[in-house]
Amino acid sequence: MKLIEAKKRVEELREEIAKHDYYYYVQDSPVISDREYDLLRRKLEELEKSFPELISPDSPTQRVGGKPLEAFNSVNHKTPMLSLDNAFNINELRDFALRIKNLTGITEMEYVVEPKIDGLAVSLLYEDGMLVRGATRGDGHTGEDITHNIKTIKSVPLKLRDRVTLEARGEIYMPREAFEQLNNKRVAEALPLFANPRNAAAGSVRQLDPRVAAARQLDLFIFTMGSYEGYTFKTHFEALEYLKKIGLRVNPHINIYKYMEEIIEVCQEWSARRQDLPYEIDGAVIKVNDLKLQEQLGFTSKSPRWAIAFKFAAEQVETEVEDIMVSVGRTGTLTPIALLKPVKVSGSVVKRASLHNEDILQEKEVKIGDRVIIHKAGDVIPELVKVIKEKREGQEKEFNMPEECPACKENVVRLPGEVALRCINATCPVQTYERIVHFSSRGAMDIEGLGLAVALQLWENNLVRDVSDLYYLKREDLIGLERMGEKSVHNLLVSIEKSKNNPLNKLLYGLGLRFVGEKVSKILAENFPSIEKIMEAETEEMLSIPEIGPRIATSVYEFFRGKSNLKVIEKLKTAGVNVCMEPPKKERDKTLEGLTFVLTGKMERYSRDEAKELIESMGGRITSSVSKNTDFVVAGENSGSKHDQAISLEVKILDEKEFQELVVSGQQVQKGNEVT
Repeated sequence: MKLIEAKKRVEELREEIAKHDYYYYVQDSPVISDREYDLLRRKLEELEKSFPELISPDSPTQRVGGKPLEAFNSVNHKTPMLSLDNAFNINELRDFALRIKNLTGITEMEYVVEPKIDGLAVSLLYEDGMLVRGATRGDGHTGEDITHNIKTIKSVPLKLRDRVTLEARGEIYMPREAFEQLNNKRVAEALPLFANPRNAAAGSVRQLDPRVAAARQLDLFIFTMGSYEGYTFKTHFEALEYLKKIGLRVNPHINIYKYMEEIIEVCQEWSARRQDLPYEIDGAVIKVNDLKLQEQLGFTSKSPRWAIAFKFAAEQVETEVEDIMVSVGRTGTLTPIALLKPVKVSGSVVKRASLHNEDILQEKEVKIGDRVIIHKAGDVIPELVKVIKEKREGQEKEFNMPEECPACKENVVRLPGEVALRCINATCPVQTYERIVHFSSRGAMDIEGLGLAVALQLWENNLVRDVSDLYYLKREDLIGLERMGEKSVHNLLVSIEKSKNNPLNKLLYGLGLRFVGEKVSKILAENFPSIEKIMEAETEEMLSIPEIGPRIATSVYEFFRGKSNLKVIEKLKTAGVNVCMEPPKKERDKTLEGLTFVLTGKMERYSRDEAKELIESMGGRITSSVSKNTDFVVAGENSGSKHDQAISLEVKILDEKEFQELVVSGQQVQKGNEVT
């Protein structure tokens, strides 16, 4: 394809993709399937790869930048991004309407009511229809340039459907579902959780690396224009309709009302049903619709006179702290919990509230016996707002966080950069079965059949007290457990035995060290190729590795100084678990030497390639057809004609269980189709 033809096709593809982005993100009405959309993107990517000179900033392929920024640049807003005055009850809304009437002399007028998105205010600057800058609100006059992250938000058009110069203002937010997924991922990675979607959105937008923001599924609603050229609008609602028309996303729940009592009813309705929305709102915004009246009303030093935010109330109630206990989380975090005199909040009875960590406990000065105010943060999580110190009678008791873990009595530590106390004992009973599940996961030791239900049974029946106990389990230990028949027990023991040969990085990840994920485990194992080398390493030695920071180095150092952890390592070594980067080769690697196999049908445990590689690594040979020279046919489900040929030629047939026994057991196999 010539350059001229490629340029024409690239422009067509960009226009078509932009059209479908508009239908999907703005109109919420896609007209093609996701697959068809992906194919359009792929065609554009291929053309831009072949003709890199055709790549432009407005191309859909340029949403995620390549290099992280070193710092944010400051941005001066053309017109100030002022905050709104708040109304906290319906009387204050009526006062707002009365002020408007007194200032304008107009008794009846139109108001626009919009859901108040609980997110981060931003401005988008377009010149000749092209996005040139995105910025945070900052102090209202100066914000931070976050263009690199704004471009990752798919609902933000890089090019408008009109060649207009304007500044659009809106709210970046994280949908509830995306927030839940993000926190679930952070739990799996043993990272601190975000408190709410607003904090998550703000934290994501202020990432120097745009790839982080791109992975967090941010979204945006536009709620006004800051400045614009070439157009005259009579009303705010008309301007919003235009913004929507040119490709910007406007909230679909914005409506016009004439009477304040009607607006009050709408606000109360939204307060009652805000949990029905897929995103957080913390109120409603009421604006005078007529733009000339807005101009006439003007601004105070802090906010426009023509708009107000009605804030939804978080129900707060008073109760008493009857006691304070400490819970141990699955990663060893010690969390103080206020045990409350039961009280009804937002429709449900609350008996306890998290105090989060030692710092917050001290900051709020909570004592046992205190009268306190609580509410549900985001109307979901019970939270202690404050202590009513005026109601103290002198009988209240101080509470201090323990120096030992309540579950195992081992000393707790506070790692650098963390606010939480943590138990790092690998044998801590509260953490044990969760550790077993993690140890057995695919990214770690990959022990098939050892999920949460089985791990819990092993713990409750006193069969496993730490992960090393897995390698000492016997058939008679397991056969009586619920849902553990002969086949399940056999498969589990075979899988445990097989896991002994995993490389060191798998074991390290399985041990669940704080801040040590799959990638860090591999880095450590490559630099310290045996567990003894890691145990001997000082923090300074680990810090010399570019990818290892102080938190990781300290965590690893502390873990391998714990007496209980060292006992676990010793038991693993005694059981024959590999503790080196490369597992030692065993004689059984060639026990299939000289034998010919044919594979047919589908197996659950192994793919065709995995089975082939395993047989060949043990000296066996694979052929595609069955003959008298074939020693074994390995038959999975739907094995077909090769299975029948094996029967007719009296060739030994192995099902998946028998094949697994053969390759795991290490027993010598002789020709003549006998396993001895």
